[in-house]
Amino acid sequence: MKNNKFLTATFILMIGGLITKILGFIIRIIYTRMVGNEAIALYSLVMPTYSLLLTIATLSLPIVISKLISEHKYKSLKILSSATIITLILNLIVIIIIYFTKDFIAVTLLNDERCSILLMSMALTFPFVSISSILKGYFYGKQKMVPHTISNIIEQIVRLLLLYLIIPPLVTKGITASVVGLILLSIASELASILTFLFFLPKKFTITKKDFKPDLKTTKDILNISLPTVSSRLIGNIGFFFEPIILTNVLLLSGYSMNFILTEYGAYNAYSISLLAMPSFFIQAISSSLLPEISRFYYQKNILMVKRRFKQALILSLIVGLIFSGLIYISRDYLLETLYNTLNGSNYIRILAPFFVLFYLEGPLQSVLQAIGQAKTCMFITFIAIIAKLASMALLSLCHIGMYSLVIAEIIDIIIVVLMSYIAIKKSLYN
Repeated sequence: MKNNKFLTATFILMIGGLITKILGFIIRIIYTRMVGNEAIALYSLVMPTYSLLLTIATLSLPIVISKLISEHKYKSLKILSSATIITLILNLIVIIIIYFTKDFIAVTLLNDERCSILLMSMALTFPFVSISSILKGYFYGKQKMVPHTISNIIEQIVRLLLLYLIIPPLVTKGITASVVGLILLSIASELASILTFLFFLPKKFTITKKDFKPDLKTTKDILNISLPTVSSRLIGNIGFFFEPIILTNVLLLSGYSMNFILTEYGAYNAYSISLLAMPSFFIQAISSSLLPEISRFYYQKNILMVKRRFKQALILSLIVGLIFSGLIYISRDYLLETLYNTLNGSNYIRILAPFFVLFYLEGPLQSVLQAIGQAKTCMFITFIAIIAKLASMALLSLCHIGMYSLVIAEIIDIIIVVLMSYIAIKKSLYN
């Protein structure tokens, strides 16, 4: 019965992820054809900064909520109210910081003043993304995946409808306006997601004034788990933040033009990585179902079931990785032309695809480490991998191989994360 619950949750998330991914690709295709490659390149340039700031604003609370609720240590409402207060305070602090630093980041670090307004637009989406993520974490912890699936589908439908209504008039006003429009669409789509989650909350969730007072013990436990967890993600996002900054400056130093860098970096992120990560919803489904399962069994000291779930997740992820990496490698040109009406990025896929088999193992391995209380280990592994990636990318960029310096650095990062995570889990569970 327990096994059925795990597999059912994974299956629901996979189906929902597939529908969401299809809708997401339709949105990406339509948007790409509406605005062109330069807008995509500009969006790609600012995304690492957005990811870093969003990680700080949310403090990895969805993962923490899922873990705490699955262990049944506290009342769900206490966890949700404490987490909401923490994240809204963080959101306010981050938005204020962005307001005062956006011009410096845009001009000095990203070498494009247009990024300033994009950063401010992204900051406005944080509270909505945060609340949606907290509710998502609650349903993950309860292993109720239908609300999450439905909310994701509704979110994408709202985004698609608004895309047709809002983006065409903005395109006539310029590239920056069209990218700002795409970013601000997230507010409406996240609101739709929040309303969907609220509809599925149990009727017993009656919120009173007392619930707005954070419970100190619950808050302390949330922070004790979230700080090491967010540190790992923060390190990863800091690396992602510095990636375009280091890459741009070193390639400029090596004699490449800014136009070349923007075009190729946009192709790498928007086309190559996007296509290779297309099946990642399968891995997200496995990881999301795995974390509360492993947390509960580990809390109950049922190591046998922890090992069983670990093996199941690893085998499933490996099968998905082999199938999809192979298919994408073989039909990369056809997929790029069909989906994006371009062949840009095909040469990067040819090199990356064989190694992306390992990439699909990262999610489940990291979920297991977090579930068994090894968040600090995750942080250490991420730190080592990011340092290796940035250092190798910087050195290779001086060798006049263009964007291939980033491609090789990405492969190094994937190998380090997977090997070190696997060794850490084996050490914790099998010794």
